[in-house]
Amino acid sequence: MDAVLHALRITGSMTWEITWALVLGFTLSAVVQAVVRRSTVVALLGDDRPRTLALAAGLGAASSSCSYAAVALARSLFRKGAHFTAAMAFEIASTNLVVELGVILALLMGWQFTAAEFAGGPLMIVLLAVLFRLFLREGLLSRAREQAERGLAGSMEGHAAMDMSVQKEGSFARRLFSAEGFTSTAHVFVMEWAAILRDLVAGLVVAGAIAAWVPDAFWRMFFFDGHPLAAKLWGPLIGPLVAIASFVCSIGNVPLAVVLWKGGISFGGVVAFIFADLLILPILTIYRKYYGARMAAFLLGTFYGAMVVAGYAVEFTFGGLGLVPDRSSATIPMAGVAWNYTTWLNIVFLVLAAALVVRFFRTGGMGMLRMMGGAPGD
Repeated sequence: MDAVLHALRITGSMTWEITWALVLGFTLSAVVQAVVRRSTVVALLGDDRPRTLALAAGLGAASSSCSYAAVALARSLFRKGAHFTAAMAFEIASTNLVVELGVILALLMGWQFTAAEFAGGPLMIVLLAVLFRLFLREGLLSRAREQAERGLAGSMEGHAAMDMSVQKEGSFARRLFSAEGFTSTAHVFVMEWAAILRDLVAGLVVAGAIAAWVPDAFWRMFFFDGHPLAAKLWGPLIGPLVAIASFVCSIGNVPLAVVLWKGGISFGGVVAFIFADLLILPILTIYRKYYGARMAAFLLGTFYGAMVVAGYAVEFTFGGLGLVPDRSSATIPMAGVAWNYTTWLNIVFLVLAAALVVRFFRTGGMGMLRMMGGAPGD
């Protein structure tokens, strides 16, 4: 019982430490999604030119989603006319280049990890685009499109199909600060929380349990801690594989990343681990439903290769510049609630969250929640 309580205390402390950052990130994302229509996104992603991929990454970063919703939304964009490579770039950015992820990494692990994430993410997209150009054949893409058009349900289909943006015309500010803008922001905010809550809770519980129960000696042996070169070469290779087996995705994998970093995985290994939220086993199953078994295998191979190379690039670039932080600077929160800046920020942002939640339920929100798991064509 003491071991269970210890794990739960760590989970609760982690949750309290990152709450305000999550609310901030999802609020900023909701503001953008409230005024950018889904049809506009599709119209901008019609090819795989560098400018288009940069737009896809920017729009994805502004449209943060849980991994399941991001994968469903990418298929929706592909079916509506977006280029497949641009849809994948959007998918990667919407889970790995979002504000809340960067803030939480800085809080728990240090600003260097935030910088590494936002440097490695675009590099991974570039690498993936090159791999697609070299190896993605038209026949495989055509079969993937035929499979996508079948509309088989994966997860969070109803959420991905919803366009909750303001429909009235006008400037960005006029639409945002209207009553409809407030409603749309509230709808996006609560729906994003509803989509990610399962993954976030799972990630925090798994991280708390591992931090409490798995001895540090195991991780030091597993990650070759004490053998600098071997650790740097092993980390980006094993990081995505640990993520695939963990079943934890989206922002929920950051607490586990803290535990792995404290345990001895390399700097680049942490970054590759975080990128691999789009390769966990349930999502690989969804890829098979969406695009067919051959495309799912192709995505596994190309995504994994891009993650590993991006991990190596981050490892040796940041290492060469002396930007890899000391492990002791990373924190596994255990103190719980105390009167400090975290508590005051949590109070402020929880009040904001409460206002958005109230608006959500006063404007038909319950019906939207019931449709989250609907079929793609609903």
